[in-house]
Amino acid sequence: MSDTTQRCAVTVRLQPEVLDPEGRAILATLQRLGYDKLKDVRVAKRYELEFDATADLHATSARIAAQLLANPVAEVYQIET
Repeated sequence: MSDTTQRCAVTVRLQPEVLDPEGRAILATLQRLGYDKLKDVRVAKRYELEFDATADLHATSARIAAQLLANPVAEVYQIET
């Protein structure tokens, strides 16, 4: 990473109480493939953001996640810097 660039990752996932049909389908397939010890699969999306060095990395990432990347009714997000 150069001194003129900042990076962070935003992970968006469904809230624990929200059903995850894609995760369920993956779980069922993996169990059919013999992974019978596997109990659950949850799907998440990871967004990698790159900013100018002068940006307020965490505040800007949080605004982007809240305004566009995550649906606050069903999803939560986590920012990794």
